Amino acid sequence: MALSNTIRTYFKDTWHQGDYPVMNAADHGAWLGSTVFDGARFVDGLTPDLDAHCARVNRSAKALMIEPTVSDEDMVDLVHEGLRGFDKGTAVYIRPMYWAIHGDSTGIMPMAGETGFAISLEAVPMAPAEAATTLTRTRFRRPVLENAVCNAKAGCLYPNNARMIAEAKSKGFGNALVADAMGNVAESATANVFMVRDGEVFTPIGNGTFLSGITRARHIKNLRADGFKVHEAVLTFEDFEQADEVFLSGNMNKVTPVTALDDTTYAVGPITKRARELYWDWAHSKG
Repeated sequence: MALSNTIRTYFKDTWHQGDYPVMNAADHGAWLGSTVFDGARFVDGLTPDLDAHCARVNRSAKALMIEPTVSDEDMVDLVHEGLRGFDKGTAVYIRPMYWAIHGDSTGIMPMAGETGFAISLEAVPMAPAEAATTLTRTRFRRPVLENAVCNAKAGCLYPNNARMIAEAKSKGFGNALVADAMGNVAESATANVFMVRDGEVFTPIGNGTFLSGITRARHIKNLRADGFKVHEAVLTFEDFEQADEVFLSGNMNKVTPVTALDDTTYAVGPITKRARELYWDWAHSKG
C-alpha cells in the first residue's frame, strides 16, 4: 500500500516514476511471504544511518534464506541516485527490499540464485514534534526465534503487529506495548520503546524477540554521550506504570512521545525532548 502519491521505484537496473509493479504472482515472495525490507529516512537533505539500514536488509535476507544481490555500498549509492529526483525539502521514506522468486522441490524453501530486489522511495512527511501517542497492553506477544524469523526485518512478522494495533485501536489507544514470550516488555507494535525514571533512561534489553533498532542504538549512544545513564534491562509493565516519561524510537519519526499507558498518564518530559534534539544535532553534524 502506498502512503503517498509521490514515489520513485528502482527495479531491474532502472529508476521508474511511481509505484512501479515489481513482483509476479508465482514469485515465492508473493505466495509464501519470503520478503524482507528496511526503512531509512531522507530529511533536510540528510540520510541518517543509511549505511546501517542497507547493511541490515542484507542480513535480513540471509536470515530468511534469500540470497542478497546488492552490496551495502552499492545500495547506498543507488538510494542517493534515486533521491536526486526529490527536492531537498521533501521528507522521503527509503525502503530497500528483497524477495525470493523460486522455491525448492517442496515449494517452501527459497532457492539461491535469482532474487527479487527493489527500492521504493516515497514522500512521507515527518510527524510534528508535538505529535504523541498512547499505549495499552495487548494479548498478542512477540515471537521467539524458534517459531519466527525474529532476526530479520521480514514482512511475514507484521500481521502479528497488525493484530496488536487493531486491538489497541479497538480500546481507544494509538499503539500497543507488547510483551515478549516471558511476559516482560519488548517494544511497541511499531517501534522500540524507552522509559525515564528519576532522570535515568531505560529500554528493554535485546533478547532476540524483537529487532533492537538502528535508531534505538543511536539514541542510546547520543544520550550517554550527553551524560545520561542509559540502562538496557529486563523491564516489566509495572516499571512502565512507574515511569516519569515514555517515548517510542523508530526510523519513521525518530522520537514519538507517549502520553498514556492504559490508566497511567505521562507528561512529554525534558529527556524525551532532549533525545529528539540530540538525534537531529547528530544527524546534521554528519551532513
